[in-house]
Amino acid sequence: MVFLESLRSNYALSGLHETDLLGNPFQQFQRWLEQAIAAELPEPNAMTLATLSKEGKPIARMVLLKGLDEKGFVFYTNYDSAKGKQLTETDSAALVFWWAGLERQVRVEGMVEKVSSEESDAYFQSRPKASQLGAWASPQSQVIENRGVLEKRLAELEEKYATEKVPRPPHWGGFRVIPTAIEFWQGRPSRLHDRIRYELDEKGDWFYQRLAP
Repeated sequence: MVFLESLRSNYALSGLHETDLLGNPFQQFQRWLEQAIAAELPEPNAMTLATLSKEGKPIARMVLLKGLDEKGFVFYTNYDSAKGKQLTETDSAALVFWWAGLERQVRVEGMVEKVSSEESDAYFQSRPKASQLGAWASPQSQVIENRGVLEKRLAELEEKYATEKVPRPPHWGGFRVIPTAIEFWQGRPSRLHDRIRYELDEKGDWFYQRLAP
């Protein structure tokens, strides 16, 4: 039996001080992401994506960040998947990045929009051909009889596009989470963690505040 109540770590690697912060949360996130990459953490761009169903049920899963600028955080998926439909219906989402090796977490809350067709086309063509074919082969989130259904479909697509460029499926593309709040969390001893939350003011400018852990 695993005794969960005894599992704990005393975080002590670093601190997060106001004097170290950048005024722009996107730049602050970029700094932390670069440090996570430099530390060779596994899947540093992995993030939990939380959405709401039309009934208001919260649903979360892991996806990969594939674009970042001062507009927002971009990832790609099947628009007909469960998350694709939820994002289209509710147009809001939350993200969580967890970098255990650095004892850091970033939370993002915001609105969602589809990226342009041009952005989706460009990213799709940067993907390995196997991944491109996978986007066509999988009716994501739908019930299928067995794995053989996918493998048969993939084999058909491999033959069809053996010598051709694979076009982007019309049901596949990117979403951008446009933040209204970004919170940076740094683990500290005695559970007195550092939490700095950036939000937009009425003029659309970012400001930050320290939160109690």
